[in-house]
Amino acid sequence: MNGLVWLLAALPLGGGTLLALTGHRGPRTVTLLGVAVAAATLGVAVTAAVTRPTASAPLFAGMRAGLAVDGLSAVMVVTVAAVTTAVLVFATGEFTAGENRGRFLGLMLVFAGAMLVTVTATTLPLLLMAWEVMGATSWALIGYRWQQPERAHAADVAFLTTRAADLGLYLAAGAALAAGLGSLSLDALAHADSPWLHLITAGVVAAALGKSAQLPFSFWLSRAMQGPSSVSALLHSATMVAAGAYLLLRLHPLLAATDWAGPLVSWVGVLTALALGVVAVAQTDLKQLLAASTCAQVGFMVLAAGSGGVASGTTQLVAHAATKSGLFLAAGAWLTALGTRRLTALRGAARSTRLVGAAFAVGALTLAGLPPLSLWAAKDEVLAAARAEGTVLYAVGLAAAAVAAVYSVKALWYVTRPLPEDPEAGYDTERRGTRHIAATVPPPLLALVLAAAGLGVLALPGPASWLKHLVGAAGEPSPRLWELALSATVALAAAGLAWWWASRPAPVPGVAVRAAEGWLYLERVVRAVVVRPVFGLARALAAFDDRVVDGAVRQTARGGRALARLAHRLDDTVVDGAVRGAADGGLAAGRLAGRLDDDGIDSAVRAVAAGARNLGRWARRPQTGLLHQYYAQAAVAFAVLVLIILLVR
Repeated sequence: MNGLVWLLAALPLGGGTLLALTGHRGPRTVTLLGVAVAAATLGVAVTAAVTRPTASAPLFAGMRAGLAVDGLSAVMVVTVAAVTTAVLVFATGEFTAGENRGRFLGLMLVFAGAMLVTVTATTLPLLLMAWEVMGATSWALIGYRWQQPERAHAADVAFLTTRAADLGLYLAAGAALAAGLGSLSLDALAHADSPWLHLITAGVVAAALGKSAQLPFSFWLSRAMQGPSSVSALLHSATMVAAGAYLLLRLHPLLAATDWAGPLVSWVGVLTALALGVVAVAQTDLKQLLAASTCAQVGFMVLAAGSGGVASGTTQLVAHAATKSGLFLAAGAWLTALGTRRLTALRGAARSTRLVGAAFAVGALTLAGLPPLSLWAAKDEVLAAARAEGTVLYAVGLAAAAVAAVYSVKALWYVTRPLPEDPEAGYDTERRGTRHIAATVPPPLLALVLAAAGLGVLALPGPASWLKHLVGAAGEPSPRLWELALSATVALAAAGLAWWWASRPAPVPGVAVRAAEGWLYLERVVRAVVVRPVFGLARALAAFDDRVVDGAVRQTARGGRALARLAHRLDDTVVDGAVRGAADGGLAAGRLAGRLDDDGIDSAVRAVAAGARNLGRWARRPQTGLLHQYYAQAAVAFAVLVLIILLVR
């Protein structure tokens, strides 16, 4: 059964690559193939979760590429494969005429394959390869409609932000090698000696927080909302943003090995949950509200990882994946049908499209953390772990849970209002709407929201105990009865207040509202603190290169030319005389050699020259001078290397 874990990764990676490269013809066939590959991957994931296969193969000298499905990764592979299948079914009705379905579905499958490798990798090199492929495909998917400059720019911002944080994994790998952990096994990282242990931990934490859009990296997720709704449903709810939280949950022993990493991660998570929850409340765009709420909800997962709540963080991750994927799909269905994402223009949308509206209502109430739905139970599990770490941490987390009820009910209030007299006046602000819901929308949407509502059973005593044993966290604390009652009371009170106050202006200063609407100006701060100084340094180095380095080179060249003139004069007066005498004597021999050269040697020389010219033409093609094309070439090389490992091993 060891081959099963290789198949789990190879199926979406290989199938996705073939679709992306060859799927520009036959849109119906391509669509069926993409959904079939996703469904087959789901079947393999369920089988792997039951059988728990492991496998490894030589990668580099002294290093192996290892994959394994254990308790934690068993939950993740089923979650990733299930959400991928549901989203691809939805995506088949989202395309417009002339769009390359094969490229889109192929990229989605390659991304899902990279995510599956990420959650099953047991060694850091293979994790890094999958992490890079995941980053490259996310950039291509966010900027899928690259003909619109703002979408391409948004993809660049998201990619560069996460890419900067990803450098932490390279720092961790280098520190692990310096510490003598030659195998780079994930389980061995926590056993490194100081100071390498602290460098490894810092690198992992930075990469995880960046990928999960936690403070101060949260702004990239706002930009990522320029991508198609199906991309948001997969990448920005269940997979990419969850990858950082998963990494922290997986490497909890590494966080516990230092005295600073656990508290730092906990506080970053809970402050993100609170601050980005406030940002979500201030949004007037539905996708932006859902994006900010994703940062906030992932903050609870990060809080759990820092507090040692591996099982509670896993419950939160799975419940949020189903909930938020369904909400993004509902938002995407309205965007396709009505052409708008503005909350004021979506008044009554739940009434005019009742099935989508009902699904959105269930998802929004689940996101609000209302009992007995899944995220209420999951948050209580997380808060129980936080309370074990400190009362203040628990109190801030409870406040963040109250804010979650506010932004969820705000979205629900708008879409359930009575239809205005002329609803068409607010439509088509983003694109021309079709005015109907595609037939591919209801099945995945209903499946996701039903799972979102029902996954609360994981917090019941029996299933909760089973999950804790599954992920190896049997000693984690469980919420007490008073905690369950308190969180339910807070969520219901916050939801009621939000519903009652929804039509009134917020009783806060305008400057605070504008800051929240602008995602706390995080991107502006990063541009001022990081981007501009880096560009300034680059310009200074370029000037130094032009004036100092190039100046020295030019002076050297002038000296060389003067020396060449002197040598030329000596050559004309001394050397040429001797050469002319020798030339007269060898003229006859030269004529004879010339005849031989014309007949045989010249033809060989010409053939060699032609081959060199052709080789030069091929070698120049990849040298475009464009950074993103170099990165794409590197990502393709990584993907090919992963496929070679999976298929040849």
